Amino acid sequence: MAAEMQRFGASEEDDDEMGMDVKEEDDDDDEDEEKNMVTPNMVGVDVGVLSTGGSNRYVHNQQYQDPQTPQVGGARRCRPQEEKERTKLRERQRRAITAKILAGLRRHGNYNLRVRADINDVIAALAREAGWVVLPDGTTFPSRAQSTRPTGGAQNTAVTSSSSQMPAQPTSPTSLRGISPGYKSTVDYSSSHLKGVFVPTSSPYDVSSSTRSQASAMIGDGGELPNDPLLGGSIDSVDTTQERDFSGTSYVPVYAMLPLGVINMKCELVDPDGLVKQLKILKSMHVDGIMVDCWWGIVEAHAPQEYNWNGYRRLFQMVKELKMKLQVVMSFHECGGNVGDDVCIPLPHWVAEIGRNNPDIFFTDRAGRRDPECLSWGADKERVLRGRTAIEVYFDYMRSFRVEFDEFFEDGVISMIVVGLGPCGELRYPCNPVKHGWRYPGIGEFQCYDQYMLKSLRKAAEIRGHSFWARGPENAGSYNSLPHETGFFCDGGDYDGYYGRFFLSWYSQVLVEHGDKVLSLAKLAFEGTQIAAKLSGMHWWYKTASHAAELTAGFYNSSNRDGYAAIMAMLKRHGATLCLTCSEKSMMNQNTDLSESLADPEGLLWQVLNAAWDASISVASENSFACNGRERFSYLLEKAKPISDPDRRHFSSFTYLRLSPLLMERPNLIEFERFVKKMHGEAVLEYQT
Repeated sequence: MAAEMQRFGASEEDDDEMGMDVKEEDDDDDEDEEKNMVTPNMVGVDVGVLSTGGSNRYVHNQQYQDPQTPQVGGARRCRPQEEKERTKLRERQRRAITAKILAGLRRHGNYNLRVRADINDVIAALAREAGWVVLPDGTTFPSRAQSTRPTGGAQNTAVTSSSSQMPAQPTSPTSLRGISPGYKSTVDYSSSHLKGVFVPTSSPYDVSSSTRSQASAMIGDGGELPNDPLLGGSIDSVDTTQERDFSGTSYVPVYAMLPLGVINMKCELVDPDGLVKQLKILKSMHVDGIMVDCWWGIVEAHAPQEYNWNGYRRLFQMVKELKMKLQVVMSFHECGGNVGDDVCIPLPHWVAEIGRNNPDIFFTDRAGRRDPECLSWGADKERVLRGRTAIEVYFDYMRSFRVEFDEFFEDGVISMIVVGLGPCGELRYPCNPVKHGWRYPGIGEFQCYDQYMLKSLRKAAEIRGHSFWARGPENAGSYNSLPHETGFFCDGGDYDGYYGRFFLSWYSQVLVEHGDKVLSLAKLAFEGTQIAAKLSGMHWWYKTASHAAELTAGFYNSSNRDGYAAIMAMLKRHGATLCLTCSEKSMMNQNTDLSESLADPEGLLWQVLNAAWDASISVASENSFACNGRERFSYLLEKAKPISDPDRRHFSSFTYLRLSPLLMERPNLIEFERFVKKMHGEAVLEYQT
């Protein structure tokens, strides 16, 4: 019966392919009758046990023993013909009932069951929908009962809770609920006979053709299984590095940043069907919500105060129906031209037209090159945008957003507004534009040479009583200069002289004042909703005295000053969250040489993080570089919940950058779900073979 329950078919014609036990027994009996052979007392039968919880069939060869039967005349007792016919009839009736059940589930229950699904598939699907975890060997237990080891199941399956004293496997299916039950109704599966491998249909947000080929290579086309613990192979190569146990730690919400081009230039949602599949996957993994850029260049593209929110409304409604949260970025900068930008979204057309006639609305370097990535902060109080100042334009945009999506604020769907304050949405000067030839680890250039910034500098110099200081540094080098090559940033250079200290104080003060003005209006527009500001990590040349890369970005953080205290005080006044983007060495491009650039991302992160927490500011974070492996996720976990902090402080939320076809690959999904569980403070089950 055990073997029979695993082989239900859709029709009588499938008997030969499915190898029904009844047919096998009949054939054996006929052969025995013809040859009148003597059978041994113990008959070994190999039974292929079908797995329902993984991406393939786990085959366990078990030996079933027939009971001893008395031998009459040296020949095996033959079963009467009518008994065999009755057995066949019962089997046909059972298959007919099963076919109707499967058809009904597919039609009315939206279960994506294959045509030849068996009773194991049905039970597993129903169990997962009810919130249970079904492991590849059939072991089943409640998804939340993770603190205890499930009983039963195959002897070669060990489920343990990861801790600092116990080695953890580098890949684990964990509960597997995040990649099976939550999206069975919408995600298509591979045409391969191996069940459960996620290969979505083609779309801009689904797995690419190359990814599909990689998945096919991973599982094979009916051949031998690869040497992978998840696919039933050897685990000799499994790394057993120790990991910290995060069970019982604070709950840190996890969000996923959507692709940059999820909304097109017509403010239409791109491939909603493909996107909803991926969102359902994230929802099934208990990801709290998503973050999305709300582009000024799309919404107010054609004329002042003419806003088109159509695509965003459809997206937000989709997220609301999935009972997820939203973090929305007010993106007042252009997209394209920077590292990681894969789409081009310029500033509004009418702003670009004004810029052609008055290029001083854009940041300008010493050579007079304009950067149209965002508006110069010198235009904050200048009525240069068809009768409005830049600050008024930002406020009108935010107020329109608040009115348009009032229901999402009232229902708590929108949990945070990140206010764009500069290039890439970050509070900094565009000191290192790739379009102007900057390459890492260049120090960048000061961006203060448009007429409005120079007017502010002249005013500050006059107040100080030194009008001849109304100029930018003349010996600060160019974008790709190194600190020791310049007279301004070298050790003992002009940056620490009287003029240098004056200029850098003014330059950094303009940055703080810009953030202060925009956040004050954001707080007014989004009253009752958490607002936030992004801060970048300019970590190269951090180990030098001048901290040149930080100085050109507007952070006056030389070795004898704290360049972040004033920023934290400003954020504190508005009750804003700090969104910090900074990464450690192992997460960066392997071609990046941190030693030659005297970089210290860890030191910078430590300084900024403690400055924020000392000011009682909540800190959210995101990864700056692609992150899929366990080692990198472990690093982010340690930073989100530092074990050495005596006050048990932690990130208020974390945003994964970003939703992509790479994340949708099965091994990466498994690691990401594991990461989410640890961020939530849940125990994580390790699957071992």
